[in-house]
Amino acid sequence: MISQYIEVLILAFIQGFSEFIPVSSSGHLIIISEIYNFNVGSLQLDISFHLGSLFAIIFYFRNDLLNIRQNKNLFSLIIVGSLPLIIIGYIFFTTGLIDYFRNLKIIAWTTLIFGLLLFFADRSQIKRKLDTNLNYKNILIVGLFQVLAIVPGVSRSGIVITASRFLSFDRVDSSKIAFYLSIPALAGASFLGIKKILETSTNFNLIFLISIIFSFFISYLTIKYFLIYVKKFDLKFFVYYRIFLALILFVIIYS
Repeated sequence: MISQYIEVLILAFIQGFSEFIPVSSSGHLIIISEIYNFNVGSLQLDISFHLGSLFAIIFYFRNDLLNIRQNKNLFSLIIVGSLPLIIIGYIFFTTGLIDYFRNLKIIAWTTLIFGLLLFFADRSQIKRKLDTNLNYKNILIVGLFQVLAIVPGVSRSGIVITASRFLSFDRVDSSKIAFYLSIPALAGASFLGIKKILETSTNFNLIFLISIIFSFFISYLTIKYFLIYVKKFDLKFFVYYRIFLALILFVIIYS
């Protein structure tokens, strides 16, 4: 029983830490679970992790969200940017297509390829600002890129930051765009999961409550300090990490 709680805390930490930085939370959860043969993985647990991250992002940006009535344009942009992922994600989830991508080989290649893409995107010149230049065309382009995050290893925040940097937004604004778009993404994933859980008449218990709380705590800290990080540094550290992780996975897979 103790080991079960330790596994939950490890997975909750991975979810909370990697959800909002460009390294792929789903990819890391699959990697850790497969390599160490964790036994606690379940749909309920995934939903608990996502709910913790969702509550964290809402709480962190609560002032922006509370002022959404005064900034209806931001609300509309978030909806438009989220529609591609919501539609395609729903199709992949309900048809079971998503299960075909949940393997280490795909995660290894997506980790490498989209890490390199992030490297080139981060070299783009800064020409646009979130407050004045984010429009429906830009957010739709970002939203279409975000669809790629359905595949584990791509990283939802990573691909949104990549697309935003290619569109010449700075790192802080690109990260904020990724954070804003994470709200419908996490809410949608949580809704579909909860719907499936209710259909099976399964009850939540203490272990899932713990996973929500711990995921919330780690997610909040990650959001706070990642925004501080991107104000001072570029994204090469995450690129190097993704390359290193991909090489490790290639050794495991092909040796």
